[in-house]
Amino acid sequence: MTKNEKVKFCIEQLEFLYPEIPIPLDHKDPYTLLIAVLMSAQSTDV
Repeated sequence: MTKNEKVKFCIEQLEFLYPEIPIPLDHKDPYTLLIAVLMSAQSTDV
């Protein structure tokens, strides 16, 4: 099994096990999701 085949197999298994993962952060496009992730990471820093 080549490296590419292993990667493809892993991705297929993850997609089978977790077909749709809800994202708890409020966003409307990839850019606002990125900003939400950055803001949430900063808000948990002490």
